[in-house]
Amino acid sequence: MRKITVGAACLAIATLCPVYATAQGTKVAATPALDRSTLHVQVILDHLGFSPGVLDGRTGKSLVAALKGFQESRGLRQTGEMDPVTLRALHPFRALRPTRTLALTASTLAGPYTDPLPKEPADQAKLPALGYRSPLEKLSEMFHTTPAVLLELNGPTARLAAGAPIIVPNALPVSRDYDSKLSPEWRKTLADLNVDANQPQGAKVVVDKSDEVLRVLDKDGKLIAQFMATMGSSNDPLPIGNWTIKGASYNPPFHYNPKLFWDADSSDKAAKLPPGPNGPVGVIWLDLSKPHYGIHGTPEPSTIGRAESHGCIRLTNWDAARLSLMVKPGTPAVFRP
Repeated sequence: MRKITVGAACLAIATLCPVYATAQGTKVAATPALDRSTLHVQVILDHLGFSPGVLDGRTGKSLVAALKGFQESRGLRQTGEMDPVTLRALHPFRALRPTRTLALTASTLAGPYTDPLPKEPADQAKLPALGYRSPLEKLSEMFHTTPAVLLELNGPTARLAAGAPIIVPNALPVSRDYDSKLSPEWRKTLADLNVDANQPQGAKVVVDKSDEVLRVLDKDGKLIAQFMATMGSSNDPLPIGNWTIKGASYNPPFHYNPKLFWDADSSDKAAKLPPGPNGPVGVIWLDLSKPHYGIHGTPEPSTIGRAESHGCIRLTNWDAARLSLMVKPGTPAVFRP
């Protein structure tokens, strides 16, 4: 298994980006060009808690959903568009610039990394962790984007080395002063994902299958946050009903039981997969009162709202981690058609 390291002989972004483009079925050249004005809107919405998914400077269903959530929270007509009224409501937050230029550090680039990452559960179970494949993938999740966007912002010859500058979407938090009761390992994960320590407190979570979003409401029923979500499939439909969030498992291992997966290979055996951002449930599992169901992260953030799940609610790792700071055990979770 090839170990990727970063040192004096640093990697260029283009060295790794084609790997991800091929693995995720992405054709970088075929996608529309990044629009900085759109990225600016995405960055503001991301900071305000109305997640547009990956910050990529492009329109699409995730941005439409985020705009509708923001418009609802401000009492505006829910057009899902960057119309003049909505842009005026976003204007007070214009100081949140769309990108930042940062100097990479050794700790930011630190691994270990493993490439390739095996697909079979039996092979994954043999690894110490299901970590990032490379520094580029780690940086992408840190700044709520994709390897292709980092390539677009920096060019193919940008160096991934300590001290080198890199342009990133402005996902930087205001505070990393996390609750000291949280474990050091989880606080590091929150910091690595640039999750702001200051989050509004939710009293209810509502998952709407028709809109493919997870909403967080406060004690007065006001919408305070919204995240694009993947939820269920024809084989494992979303469990409609009233549930509760029982608690959180941070950086959890995953107990793979092929009996619970309709698409499991008949030769598969039960296995305990190690933790890591590229694990089946990402960096966090919020356990639900419905047995075997939870709200969790994902190893493939670009597929949120565009794929199927085995009945659970899947968010990007950074959104799932953020949600964990908004809720507590006993929080109601209502799943609607």
